[in-house]
Amino acid sequence: MKIIVVGATGLIGREVAKALSAKHEVIKVGHKNGDIRVDITSSGSIEEMYKKVGAFDAVVSTAGGAAFGEFEKLTDDNFAYSLKDKLMGQVNLVRFGVKHIKDNGSFTLTSGVLAHDPIPGSAAISLVNAGLEGFTRAAAIEMKRGVRVNVVSPPFATETLKALGMDTSTGTPVAKFPGAYVESVQSKRSGEVLEVVKFI
Repeated sequence: MKIIVVGATGLIGREVAKALSAKHEVIKVGHKNGDIRVDITSSGSIEEMYKKVGAFDAVVSTAGGAAFGEFEKLTDDNFAYSLKDKLMGQVNLVRFGVKHIKDNGSFTLTSGVLAHDPIPGSAAISLVNAGLEGFTRAAAIEMKRGVRVNVVSPPFATETLKALGMDTSTGTPVAKFPGAYVESVQSKRSGEVLEVVKFI
């Protein structure tokens, strides 16, 4: 299959692209680096990416940022950034991709553990992650031509916790993440939230 991995130069994306490359043709897409560059906050940039790639079988997104901070200190801009980037950026990968994807193709998005297991400071991120999961369940119902859409929910990566100077004992090495993404692409699942920990 020809698979577009958006966010392929990031921590999770690198591992996912590597895993999928074993059996498939992978187009690595990043914001600043990669085979192709895209700004997922720009509808025009997303459309241009699809035009450059041509026909494809799957899209996997590990891209998108969201604000982290104390609830009472989160600003309108913090929420707007989170909604425009990680939420609508990934939603638009599906919205604009459906007319280009091959029959029986698939979209795989990324939410995160904070959708259902929030922590102090995660209000904006939890909002976005939960929104992605709700969108996935609803959008899957209306997909045509056998097209599927799922969302992967990763736990905290050990590497991220270490970089933040936090306790790494609750983290999962990012090298163990790709199983859920591969399952989403290669299975017949649709409308599901795939938790990384269940596919390790």
